[in-house]
Amino acid sequence: MTAPRITVNGTEAPISPAAPHTTVLDFLRERGLTGTKEGCAEGECGACAVLVARPGTNEPTDWVAVNACLLPAAALDGQEVVTSEGLATAGPAGAPGALHPVQEEMAVRGGSQCGYCTPGFVCSMAAEYYRPDRCAHTDTEPAEDGTGTGTGTEDGPRHDADPEHGPNGFDLHALSGNLCRCTGYRPIRDAAFAVGAPTADDPLAQRRAQSPPAPVATEYVRDGRAFLRRSTLGETLRLLRERPDAVVVAGSTDWGVEVNIRSRRADCVVAVDRLPELRELRFGPGAVEIGAALTLTEIERRLDGRVPLLAELFPQFASRLIRNGATLGGNLGTGSPIGDSPPVLLALEASVVLADADGERQVPLAEYFTGYRQSVRRPGELIRAVRVPLPLSPVVAFHKIAKRRFDDISSVAVAFALDVEDGIVRKARIGLGGVAATPIRALATEEALEGRPWTAETAGAAARVLRAEGTPMNDQRASAAYRSAMLGQSLLKLYAQTTEAVTS
Repeated sequence: MTAPRITVNGTEAPISPAAPHTTVLDFLRERGLTGTKEGCAEGECGACAVLVARPGTNEPTDWVAVNACLLPAAALDGQEVVTSEGLATAGPAGAPGALHPVQEEMAVRGGSQCGYCTPGFVCSMAAEYYRPDRCAHTDTEPAEDGTGTGTGTEDGPRHDADPEHGPNGFDLHALSGNLCRCTGYRPIRDAAFAVGAPTADDPLAQRRAQSPPAPVATEYVRDGRAFLRRSTLGETLRLLRERPDAVVVAGSTDWGVEVNIRSRRADCVVAVDRLPELRELRFGPGAVEIGAALTLTEIERRLDGRVPLLAELFPQFASRLIRNGATLGGNLGTGSPIGDSPPVLLALEASVVLADADGERQVPLAEYFTGYRQSVRRPGELIRAVRVPLPLSPVVAFHKIAKRRFDDISSVAVAFALDVEDGIVRKARIGLGGVAATPIRALATEEALEGRPWTAETAGAAARVLRAEGTPMNDQRASAAYRSAMLGQSLLKLYAQTTEAVTS
């Protein structure tokens, strides 16, 4: 193994002498790249965003924006990083560099006020700028009734019909993890909707056609603490047998918060995010198998809507910055009762594939959780994949009740998967989060629905049953009474949505 190094803005930089828990944010700032800021240290504000070269969906490499405050620097061993400083092209003879097109639009449209959040916005915007399947669409003048997407003007693009997608194909959800404390969102949106396509000689656009950095084995030890990455699943499982106390990380979106906010330190951290065996997605005759180390963004783009209930989940799961690092394996591994994916996977009747040095076993997710942040997973065992059985139920919905529309922790999460044939509910699966010490199935409500006509009377009776499911508690996010009320309301909403779909 070679000494761990990261290529930053085209130049290799050794990770040493940083401690194994040192974040990418601190690693960059210690090297004078102070455009990368710390705003929250939790992945909530995006001031720390940087670009990383990752395996692509439509091209060999994608430029992906991630939270530098959460990732250990050692996790990027052998990888390529571009910061806000690196986006600008180098000027002649040391002269100041020219602005990147994204930076130019932010400047001319007044997208920067105090400037603290600006570098993070620029990096997230640049990731969307380089998204290979982003393309402009034809604009039309709005009709008298206000419909139509609108045309651009010299003062900036119009966005009458769809305020979250620009005529240049820019998806504003790419910026959902970036917070502007000066409330300057309108000019930032204008800048996002004004950027064009990368030019043919853009070096970062050209980089997408080349292979991404290959995963490297990492053994970084300092002051008695270690960050380790093995090349294969077998090697990793043997390591976990030797070090059952090790903290297993993929995107580090949960562990990074523990390190920053609670000053947690681990004697041994084992990274599994680049293991090929954990990064497969396969459709078989009876199930779709999703690798535990695929990021949510990768899953979303590779599934492309083929599992509709997961497609409803993804936009509501944290932010794009978090989804670029977070994994299903990590979300299930933490055992949190308010994780967003468990209710959906429970409704899908998913199972987890657990692996250790002796082999594998498959556990239905309904039997996986045993208590608050506890599961059947044994020391030395990790989640290799999630299996979703096929065929899928056709009537699905994911309702997340939270204080903010996006990028928030849920007060209650409810996932539905129903088979309705000839007006009768033949099968019902309902997953709940935020109403018990673990994610749970709403078994009594499922029984109240199955075999009955899908009518307002059935939905109303089942909603009363659903209100009594779980053991909701009072906390700062919601009262127990509110949570119970939202459970019942979610089923009534599902009925209204399905009735509207049938009659429209």
